[in-house]
Amino acid sequence: MHVSFLTPEYPHPHSTPSGGLGTSIKNLADQLVKRDVRITVFVYGQEKDQVFQKNGIGFHFIKQLHYSFFGWYRYRKYLEFYINKVIKEQKIDALEAPDWTGISAFMKLKCPLVIRMNGSDSYFCRLESRPQKKKNFWFEKLALKDADHLLSVSEFTAKKTKEIFELKKEIKVIPNSVDVEVFKPTGEKVLPDSILYFGSVIRKKGVLELAEIFNLINKENPSTSLIMAGRDVLDIKTEKSTRALFEDILDDESREKVTWTGSLPYEEIKAQISKAAVIVLPSFAEALPMTWLEAMAMEKALVTSNVGWAKEVMIDGETGYTVDPKDHATYANKVLKLLENNELAEKMGKAARKRVVERFSTEVVVEENIGFYESVVRR
Repeated sequence: MHVSFLTPEYPHPHSTPSGGLGTSIKNLADQLVKRDVRITVFVYGQEKDQVFQKNGIGFHFIKQLHYSFFGWYRYRKYLEFYINKVIKEQKIDALEAPDWTGISAFMKLKCPLVIRMNGSDSYFCRLESRPQKKKNFWFEKLALKDADHLLSVSEFTAKKTKEIFELKKEIKVIPNSVDVEVFKPTGEKVLPDSILYFGSVIRKKGVLELAEIFNLINKENPSTSLIMAGRDVLDIKTEKSTRALFEDILDDESREKVTWTGSLPYEEIKAQISKAAVIVLPSFAEALPMTWLEAMAMEKALVTSNVGWAKEVMIDGETGYTVDPKDHATYANKVLKLLENNELAEKMGKAARKRVVERFSTEVVVEENIGFYESVVRR
């Protein structure tokens, strides 16, 4: 069986910056190759064309082309021509594309098309109650309508997407996964009273609420420190740096306790997770977040948001706490409780890893994906 992925991102030194979508594809592709599934990855929107093999996976980095008019259509048709040529030459059995911005809209591919819902632009706009470009909605609806099969990484995302686009098709749910041998406890000594946030520094991840929360935490326990690990993003509402907005919310005492690392490579992120006493991830908009799975796999107690998908990942009071990020006082109290009770934090961390190993480990999830793709090819 030969399965391919079309994606705007992939964690590779030659690629443009990658996030959770690229990581989830990499985790799956690496495991599928180990199960003797042939894998090709098409990464579009790149700085230059490159074709190469690595770790048994074939890569096609496809340069972003610019046109004087109808670029959105003409680039899609260019991708269609390029991909169909490879499909024919290499006998690809199925291609998976993301729902984001409906990249597969207007494409007629020479193999079955699967769209996996990691969160479309329409989905995130609805969750954040913000306006959306009409053409993005149109592209995404057309892509989903024309897909042969639909997947979603969470029940919540499947239900919400079905409502938004009035879809009638069946949506199979297979969650994102994490390599529990890559993300595992290291035994490194934890820094007392240390709190870590990692991920993009952006409004939808709840970071502006986190600033308010940290003010409360620091008042109760002045020994606390907060590390913010991730890329600063221009705020969509104010067009200002989200980091600057965050720092404006902090009081003078709290501001001195925050360290900014910027984007970090995988190994450094893992080191930060390992050292942290508590992980805080108060996001308002996700499909099924890789950051949560990675921290849980490393036996860390988390305080997360309680939105939609949260109950599919976390068990409140067992693997950590799920709290409305806008309830600053309750959120701060849960973080303080874990900082003050090492035994409780360790117990929750162990429960978190156990849940990930049983439900979200790549070894488990890859079998679900193989079964799904075998059914696609049979049909």
